Amino acid sequence: MHIRYSAPGRINLIGEHTDYNLGFALPIALPQRASATFTPDSSRALEVWSAFAGGSMRIGLDTVPGKERGWAAYVAGVVWALQRAGIAVPGGTMTITSAVEIGSGLSSSAALECAVLGALLTAADVDLDRVDQARIAQLAENEYVGAPTGLLDQLASLFGEPGQAMLIDFRDVTVQPVRFDPESSGVALLLIDSRARHAHAGGEYAARRASCERAAADLGVAWLREVSDVPALGAVKDPVDARRARHVLTENQRVLDCVAALASSDFVAVGALWNASHASMRDDFEITTPHLDLIAAAAVQAGALGARMTGGGFGGCVIALVPQERVKVVADAVFRAVRDAGYPKPGISRTHAGAGAGA
Repeated sequence: MHIRYSAPGRINLIGEHTDYNLGFALPIALPQRASATFTPDSSRALEVWSAFAGGSMRIGLDTVPGKERGWAAYVAGVVWALQRAGIAVPGGTMTITSAVEIGSGLSSSAALECAVLGALLTAADVDLDRVDQARIAQLAENEYVGAPTGLLDQLASLFGEPGQAMLIDFRDVTVQPVRFDPESSGVALLLIDSRARHAHAGGEYAARRASCERAAADLGVAWLREVSDVPALGAVKDPVDARRARHVLTENQRVLDCVAALASSDFVAVGALWNASHASMRDDFEITTPHLDLIAAAAVQAGALGARMTGGGFGGCVIALVPQERVKVVADAVFRAVRDAGYPKPGISRTHAGAGAGA
């Protein structure tokens, strides 16, 4: 029996670092996917070959956090998280391929986790709802890999639909479809890969999360989602923590405003919200880089309706909404600005909302 399962990467249209604060986000699934092809057998291990790593790894079904590193940790983490959830995982051979660029901020890790998870659940003949699947994949990333990410990436990979964004409420863990088809309004979604790579397991992501937790504690709440107005942040002791919290509060409102603008296909308003989001990530949350700031600014100056970094930060991609007649002008302007600053040549492509995980 050969089982093939795939899952997409994602772009977060708006709502960065809001997930672990139980706020709102608005991602889309990408056309690019990771795939896992699995042949179960009676062994007590997975023999996993990875096309992107160019090698194989033997992962015992009794694996525990700390046993595997690198790409294999994501696979092993899913095995461990399933076992912890009481789901018996079969051994076998697995081949993994992925078209989601690693370290690009497009959630290659969640795509890999959800593809492996789907293949193993299919082999085990276990039917889990998508929210439970997302929690298992998140547990793998948090506890096995050691990256303190929220649920955004996994939910986006599992719930994606063509032509739809997803309004995720992380307090209630609900996913509501929101029509996202800028092409029908004469607007292109550009994905601009800076080629600067990042790693979420690094300290900066964890530091931002800790900062948000301190701010919430100062305010006497469990989560920043419970804070309704920015003036309340005057009670936060550390001014840096207060700025981090201000980003979260204002970003939550921008997500809701973006959903409202999309309801009337007002992409000018959406673009303005993206610009404000990027400024907040740059100035309050401090997760952009001069490289990403340059790309976003060059795109807007050349005629994009809006541009923002997408993903966890410190590298990765910028997204831009561009009138279709300005796509070449904007792309050329970004290429020039990046070249003149001495950065690597970016990858620029048009993209759209794709389907979620499935066989």
